[in-house]
Amino acid sequence: MDPWQEEEPPTRKDIDEENRMLARRQQNFRLAADYIARAFAQHPSVQRIAIIGSVALPLKKEVPRFRRYRRRGIELLHECSDVDLAVWVDDLDCLNDLRKARSRALNQLNADANIGVAHHQAEVFILEPHTHRYRGRLCTFGSCPKQGKLECEVAGCGVKPFLQQIENFRFDRFSLIPDCSIALFDREGRENANQDAESGKEPDDQGPF
Repeated sequence: MDPWQEEEPPTRKDIDEENRMLARRQQNFRLAADYIARAFAQHPSVQRIAIIGSVALPLKKEVPRFRRYRRRGIELLHECSDVDLAVWVDDLDCLNDLRKARSRALNQLNADANIGVAHHQAEVFILEPHTHRYRGRLCTFGSCPKQGKLECEVAGCGVKPFLQQIENFRFDRFSLIPDCSIALFDREGRENANQDAESGKEPDDQGPF
């Protein structure tokens, strides 16, 4: 964009186009989450998967980081920078398999829909089934520990291979409630539904949390 044009006030058309792009960005992240969830669901250690964070919520308007809008106080839809997935696993030995599955899923998304989502833009928060206890994040590095990476020096990081710990990070369990999340997979619920279908019983309409 011409630097002089950048200083011109945005038109209604400009604002609408920015909002369309921001909404499309959220949709692309949701599609990425679907691809990853399908890949993760193939692993027997994965019990539940949900989208959390801004990708799971209606986009609110806010003054953005873009100078052309920020300096004039013009609000746009929230800019999603990544997609957050909560994944309940009952065996932490599966993490390297999940790391590889995430990569394959995002590569497949790019091949199918020409939507590029980087591996580090798909954050996976590992939780313990039933207790919802936060265990750490699924690492993006190809080895554990990764030589020369300061992130690997955080206390507790890599005690379980590919389970990353972030210094001073605290997981917000409020993000798991149905109003703040989108359930993508529930192994127990799916198995119960299959059993109900076989017996002719109507399945219970209950959320995963």
